[in-house]
Amino acid sequence: MTTATDARPTARAYAVWLVALAAYTVAVFHRASLGVAGVEAQERFSAGASAISLFLVLQLVVYAAMQVPVGVALDRFGSRRLILAGALTMAAGQATLALAGDVPAAIAARVLVGAGDAMTFVSVLRVVGFWFPGRTVPLITQLTGILGQFGQIAAAYPLVALLHATSWESTFLGGAAVSVLVAVLVLVALRDVPPGTVLAPPAGLAEVRRSLALTWREPGTRIGLYTHLVTQFSGTVFALLWGYPFLVLGQGLSPATAAGLLTLLVVVGIGVGPLFGRLCGRWPLRRSTLVFGILVATAVTWTVVLLWPGRAPLALLVLLVVVLGTNGPGSMIGFDFARTWNPAERQGSASGVVNVGGFVASLLTVLAVGAVLDLLTPDGSASYSLDAFRAAFATQYLFWAIGFVGVLRHRRELRARLARDGVVLAPLGVAVGARLRGGSAYR
Repeated sequence: MTTATDARPTARAYAVWLVALAAYTVAVFHRASLGVAGVEAQERFSAGASAISLFLVLQLVVYAAMQVPVGVALDRFGSRRLILAGALTMAAGQATLALAGDVPAAIAARVLVGAGDAMTFVSVLRVVGFWFPGRTVPLITQLTGILGQFGQIAAAYPLVALLHATSWESTFLGGAAVSVLVAVLVLVALRDVPPGTVLAPPAGLAEVRRSLALTWREPGTRIGLYTHLVTQFSGTVFALLWGYPFLVLGQGLSPATAAGLLTLLVVVGIGVGPLFGRLCGRWPLRRSTLVFGILVATAVTWTVVLLWPGRAPLALLVLLVVVLGTNGPGSMIGFDFARTWNPAERQGSASGVVNVGGFVASLLTVLAVGAVLDLLTPDGSASYSLDAFRAAFATQYLFWAIGFVGVLRHRRELRARLARDGVVLAPLGVAVGARLRGGSAYR
């Protein structure tokens, strides 16, 4: 097989990436579309908040459960087919939601959206890995994650405006149409690999099972999974569901201030993502140090907030949000581990395995926080106390411990392998040896 060298990225590489990025941005738009229309959804389906929350939980379950199968399919069929299938599946989901009149139909619609969403991100990462030089990949990966979030902005503003100006049916049928347009763009302009790149022929079922087993046994895949787990879940849970109630009900902030802090979380992620990408490309053998730094900063800041007598001062809450803003970009380092320790024919399955970590931890933490809040709050009340929030957010320590042990264990395995291969870790993390040149063990 041949792959991209460490030359400068070509104009065509950027053009192909922009097409893939458009598909991912639309996937994020679909992912967030029901959340911003929650009030209208309750009215349309005559459902309570718990039923609407079920849509979100089920969507995350589908997304996480499909990551490994999607990764295997990605290695076999390539990014173009998977992104195309994902866009059409999400279009079907949004069209179903537009016409749905009851909760079961709406749930089926969100299952389709979750399935299509699951096919998209890891497929885009595979495009990046093939079209860009090794040391450039971490930066482009971070930019993909950051720029894709503009889909959430599109859901929060244009979609809501359209919903209020027209109707439920028109709004979600319009969303389906956008997905169909992206599918056409992908079909016409996206290519899996640069011209001249030679890949191994598609493997049979037995070879697929063997490849998946090799992907899992690779410590580089598993350190990526635990990296994604330990760095992603806290910020995701805060931004996705429980941060706003914690700030308003627990800390007594005004809704406007709480919304401003959640916006700050996104802004911080946009700012630090390219920095993390540059650091990982420059010092690939010190990525785990960056992961541990994010973990320690997050756990320590949360500890101070949870132990603060009474309500925390605004400055401390701002610090918490700034630290949580590093979680999303930090989780992208997990994909870089998978890329650099797996050959090209296993990139899809490796990314799929990594992507499971953070979403499973996020889902379990969302459920755990909700369960503790309900346990410590009188029946039927949504007025959660600060003490209830403290106990609920303390469930995060379990996943921090699991992630820390996982990253530490597999880092030791990888460093032992590097030592056997003659790679020396210099004081500033500069690799001396045959492996990881250009930020990749295989390129």
